[in-house]
Amino acid sequence: MPDQPKNQTLELLAGFLESLRRRRIEDVAGLLEGAERIGVHLDAATLALCERYANLLIERNTTMNLTAITAPADIAAKHFLDSFTAVAVRTWTGRERIIDVGSGAGFPGLALRLALPQTRVTLVESMGKKARFLEEVTSTLELDGVEVRSERAETLAQARRGRYDVGTARAVGTLGAIVEYLLPFLRVGGDAIAWKGRVDAEVAGARKACASIGGEIVKITPTSELGLGAILPGRSLVVIRKVRETPSRYPRSAAEAKRRPW
Repeated sequence: MPDQPKNQTLELLAGFLESLRRRRIEDVAGLLEGAERIGVHLDAATLALCERYANLLIERNTTMNLTAITAPADIAAKHFLDSFTAVAVRTWTGRERIIDVGSGAGFPGLALRLALPQTRVTLVESMGKKARFLEEVTSTLELDGVEVRSERAETLAQARRGRYDVGTARAVGTLGAIVEYLLPFLRVGGDAIAWKGRVDAEVAGARKACASIGGEIVKITPTSELGLGAILPGRSLVVIRKVRETPSRYPRSAAEAKRRPW
């Protein structure tokens, strides 16, 4: 009889671990299914990297406040799959030079590096603690072709003008602001990709920014058109192509951009 509570505890623990195992399988299956739907093929090695990344994010988030999304299933859908949607909205060679502005915990930039392993990615994150986390993830996963820059995009753009094929930004201000942040980094013909929720109210300002900075909105793709409306509702990806060189006065300083928003 004295062993009964101990045995019950062990049974409960075993049941809990089994439920975690089943949940992990469901999370992986959901990520695989969603990724395949948009043309992203994740092999076992890449899935293992995604899992290690997610585990490190959950662990470090307890002290760093990196993300409000912490459940494994939500990380799989709202971080990884959401990032992978960029693969479906333009034609990729797989060897692009990508710059991700406002990288935060590494989405979409670092997730795209996992989905497209031959790309080279620069992650721009002005907050030191988040930049250090990105460096830790890159080191832990032993990823090459990844550079982390802990500085403001407006400053880095002066030294990196026209060097990238693709620019990405998720949750980084208005669409007009994203145009101003990303286009100076791109070669003519390169694409900026912005993740947005409600986008209609921001299109006019973005077109005004494009006229001044050298871009053109070429596509707005709701996640529903990718077959992911139920998993990622109310989301759209906006592709802005750089059609001519950006005048040297852009991007403006943060203070000037705040005084005169698009």
